[in-house]
Amino acid sequence: MALPSDRCYLGFDFSTQQLKVVAVDDNLTIVHQSAVHFDTELPEYRTQGGVHVHSDRLTVTSPVLMWVKALDLILGKMKASGFDFSSVKALSGSGQQHGSVYWKEGSRQILRDMSPDKPLHELLESCFAVTDSPVWMDSSTTEQCQHLEQALGGAQQLADITGSRAYERFTGNQIAKIWKTDPGHYKQTERISLVSSFAASLFLGDYAAIDYSDGSGMNLMDISKKEWAQHCLGAVAPGLGGKLGTPLPSVAVLGSVSSYYVQRYGFSPDCKVIAFTGDNPGSLAGMRLQEGDIAISLGTSDTVFLWIQDPRPTVEGHIFCNPVDSQAYMALICFKNGSFTRERIREECAGGSWEEFSKALKATPVGNNGNIGIYFDVMEITPAAVGVHRVNGENDRVAGFPEEVEVRALIEGQFLAKRAHAEKLGYKILQETRVLATGGASSNKDILQVLADVFNAPVYTIDTANSACLGCAYRALHGLVAEMGVCFAEAVQMAPEPKLVVTPTPGAEKVYERLLKRYTEQEQRAFL
Repeated sequence: MALPSDRCYLGFDFSTQQLKVVAVDDNLTIVHQSAVHFDTELPEYRTQGGVHVHSDRLTVTSPVLMWVKALDLILGKMKASGFDFSSVKALSGSGQQHGSVYWKEGSRQILRDMSPDKPLHELLESCFAVTDSPVWMDSSTTEQCQHLEQALGGAQQLADITGSRAYERFTGNQIAKIWKTDPGHYKQTERISLVSSFAASLFLGDYAAIDYSDGSGMNLMDISKKEWAQHCLGAVAPGLGGKLGTPLPSVAVLGSVSSYYVQRYGFSPDCKVIAFTGDNPGSLAGMRLQEGDIAISLGTSDTVFLWIQDPRPTVEGHIFCNPVDSQAYMALICFKNGSFTRERIREECAGGSWEEFSKALKATPVGNNGNIGIYFDVMEITPAAVGVHRVNGENDRVAGFPEEVEVRALIEGQFLAKRAHAEKLGYKILQETRVLATGGASSNKDILQVLADVFNAPVYTIDTANSACLGCAYRALHGLVAEMGVCFAEAVQMAPEPKLVVTPTPGAEKVYERLLKRYTEQEQRAFL
């Protein structure tokens, strides 16, 4: 039986619309959670959904001081609720990926000298050379992306080094735009942080290093050497390496919490700050993925998280350094045609009923008698294509399927696509592989049965509410013991287990091995 604990670990998540915090005790039981919603609780910054969308509809930013003031508010809420900060042994956190913060010259000294008599937003109000930070929703840097890919010899060459081709939201391209359009403010910048390392800097009272995992989402880091790629830095802006600092492992202990928090809130001076990371890496920790596991979020768009040992970067998807194991990698693949496409086929072929949809899946055989459907209602991300493509068991193009066949063709096609593109990035299904399913469609057992059959692995469901936050509380605990060789899985073995829902249908493996090959050929033939 777990004993009560008087020690706890904090995980913060600086996301797009809110700042959240979770506290867990030694038994990994959640003992406190709180949030600050930017639009409603900080209305003076006039954000919508936590951001400012500019008149070109491409530029999207967030006020840096809003994030700072949100930390004032959330710590104030915790103090008012009677939270005992002296019990916090370590803290970590995550930030929305790709966003960047530009610290003005002299800010490091201001961070080090923070007076506990004043709130953070007053102390730091003059610290930022760029007051509105570009965030992940920004898509205004197409010119900079093209320049970076050309400088590195092409999209695949850039992906081979940094894990991804050039993307508008990635930090390197945002920095390049600031250097080009606002060179004065770039020159005033002493340090460039990601949202994650900016947040860690607030707690550390000094500039915090960018961690390997979040640093992988910048188009700037050599993910195999785990250092900045000099050719990338040179193509982006002058003197950039000095402004970024040296990246560190995601499990690194950065130091003790600033005396500001000891005096203002009663933190222990021994409380450690573990490197902060991106929200997607934080979620991987929160879902407790292990080698061979795959997590699939079935939402408006479908997102696939993978644990990979030997990555093979492509121009689709992203490879990041793994946030809980410095020798491993993680991959992220986004599929735009998710729940809306499933709902369209439900309306057209199942009378708008998920129950009838499930009946259609049960009434059709594994492999759908060789019928394959590819349904890209809107421009897909993986691959970049649009349109609907159907073939029968003889690979003849057909205009439509009977309703029950259409339902299965959609679900099988969506999951075959996820397996095909995961394997292109270097993912391997192992004997111990688990598929962790989340999101709206994960409540449908018959859809999950197809998922189990396509991947030939058991499917579990997990509660991912606050997964980035929770993952960073777990990472805070792990950070204290990682130097002693304790792996992440061992450190968090007390956490709640995912729930087993379905196991593969006997014989399905051979059917889908053949179908996977045909699906890949059909996708290439139809769209590439």
